[in-house]
Amino acid sequence: MNTNFQDYNQQQNWLFPPSIEELIPQNHPVRVVNGVIEQLDLGLLVAEYSREGKPSYHPKMMLKVMVYAYMDNTYSSRKIEKAMRENINYMWLSARQVADHNTIARFRSKKLKTIFKDIFKQVVLLLAEEGLVTLKGVFTDGTKIESMAGRYTFVWGNAIKTRREKMSEQLEELWQYAQSVADEEDKDPTPPDFTKMDRKKVERTAQKINKILKGNPGVGSKQRAKARYIEKHFPANIEKYEGQEALLAGRNSYSKTDPDATFMRMKEDHMQNGQLKPGYNVQISSESQFIIHYSLHQTTNDIHTLKPHLQTYEHLYGALPENLTADAGYGSEQNYGYLENVGIEGYVKYSTFDKEEQTYKSKKKKNGKDDFNRNNLHYNAEGDYYVCPMGQHMERTHDQKRTTKSGYRQTTSIYQARNCQGCSLRGMCHKSKYNRKVERNHQLERHKEAVRKRLTSEEGIERRKRRTADVEPVFGHIKSNRNFKRFTHKGIKKVELEFGLHALAHNMRKKAA
Repeated sequence: MNTNFQDYNQQQNWLFPPSIEELIPQNHPVRVVNGVIEQLDLGLLVAEYSREGKPSYHPKMMLKVMVYAYMDNTYSSRKIEKAMRENINYMWLSARQVADHNTIARFRSKKLKTIFKDIFKQVVLLLAEEGLVTLKGVFTDGTKIESMAGRYTFVWGNAIKTRREKMSEQLEELWQYAQSVADEEDKDPTPPDFTKMDRKKVERTAQKINKILKGNPGVGSKQRAKARYIEKHFPANIEKYEGQEALLAGRNSYSKTDPDATFMRMKEDHMQNGQLKPGYNVQISSESQFIIHYSLHQTTNDIHTLKPHLQTYEHLYGALPENLTADAGYGSEQNYGYLENVGIEGYVKYSTFDKEEQTYKSKKKKNGKDDFNRNNLHYNAEGDYYVCPMGQHMERTHDQKRTTKSGYRQTTSIYQARNCQGCSLRGMCHKSKYNRKVERNHQLERHKEAVRKRLTSEEGIERRKRRTADVEPVFGHIKSNRNFKRFTHKGIKKVELEFGLHALAHNMRKKAA
C-alpha cells in the first residue's frame, strides 16, 4: 500500500543536537522576562541569603522562573517544579536546574516578601526609560478579591459589642440584687463601672457577688447558679472579646481562618448573588494599561484607600504623580483636600457629578421637584445666605462639627428660613413642621467647584474617557482572562506579594505584546 508520510523513527539520533537556546523563538515572552530581570539590581534579594551551609539556587534564576510562572498562569509550587522538569521554556530560564516545590514555596513566601516592591519598582522604571510610561499621570481604581479563608467563618464587631453589653447588664443586675440582700458590712456604696470591663474587674466583682450570696441563706438557687456561671465563664469571655477587638482594629468584621481578611460584598461570587465574603480591597494606579503601583487594604470603601495608596506610591518612587483620575468612589472632602495639599491635579468625580451633567444636557427637571433641591437654590456668597423659591433669605444660624470614620473633621453650616408659615410652596419645598433648613459644607463646595471645572474641560473629558479604557481593562484581564478571582495565600503580607507577582506578570505580558 503506497503511503505519503514524513519519516518517523524514534531511534534516530541527532548528528548535531540543537541547544535549548535554538528552540526558543526570538519573540517569545520568556525572552522578555529573561531580558528584563537581567537588567535589575538584585542586591536586596541576594542579601536575603546566608553565606553558610549548602549552596542555594541562584536568586536570579528563581526570580525568572517565578515571574514567568505567573505569566504562564502557573501558581502552584508543585506545578512549577513539574514545569522545570518538562517545559522547555522553564528549562531554558533555569539552565536545566530543577528546584523542588518546598524550595520554590520558601523563595516566594520568605525571600521575596520584604523586597519584592523594590523589584517591581525597578521594572516600572525600566518601562519609563523605554518611554512606555511617564509616571506623571495615573488612573486609579480598586476591586475586591476574595481571600482563601472560609466563607462562613465570620466574626462581627457589632455582635461582640452586643454580647459585651448583655454581659454588663447581667453583671450589673446581679450586683444590684447582691447589694439588696447583703448584710450592712458587705454593702459597697460605690458600685463598679460596668460599661468598661476587663478580666480582672469581672473576676473581682463576680467573687464579691458570690461571697455575698453564699453567706445569705435566703438567696434562691437560681441566683446562686447565675453567680457561679458568671464567675466561671465571664472572665474568659471578656478576654476572648478583647482579643477579637484587637484583631478587628476598627474594622466591622474579620475571618477566623484569615484574621487579616474583612468581609466585603463582592460583585461576583459562586452563587451570583453578591453575598458577603472575606476578602481584600486591591487598589492599583495604571498608565497605558501598565500597573504603576498597587496596594491592599482591609477597608471596604474606596474613599478611605486613596490617601494611604498615594503615600505608599510616594514612599516607593520618592515622588507623587502630577495628576490622578478616578471615579466617584474616591470623591470626598478629605481626598480633595489631600490632593490639593500634595500638589496633585485631581480629576476625581463627586457622587452627584454624573446626575448634574445629565440634567444640564437634557435641560429637563422631573416634575419641577428639582427646583426645591438644595443644589438648585441660589446662594449669595457675599451675604452668606440662601434664597428659597419664594425669594425669602435663609440666614446662617450655626455650624456643626463632624468627624468621619477615618478621623477627618468636617464643618457644616446650617441655614434656616425665617418664616415658612402660609407659604403656598411649602408642601413641595419641604415636609418639616418647622422652617426649612439646608446644610452647606463650604470647603467641600469649593473643592467641587474646582473639580467640576477640571472635569468639564477638554482635558478632563479626555481623561474621563481614557480612564475606562486604561485601568478597568487591567482588572478585567487579571480577573477574567487569567481567572484570578481568589487569593491562594492568607495574611495581608502574603496576599500583597501574591497580587504583586500578578501585577509584575501583567506588565511583562503587556511589554511582550
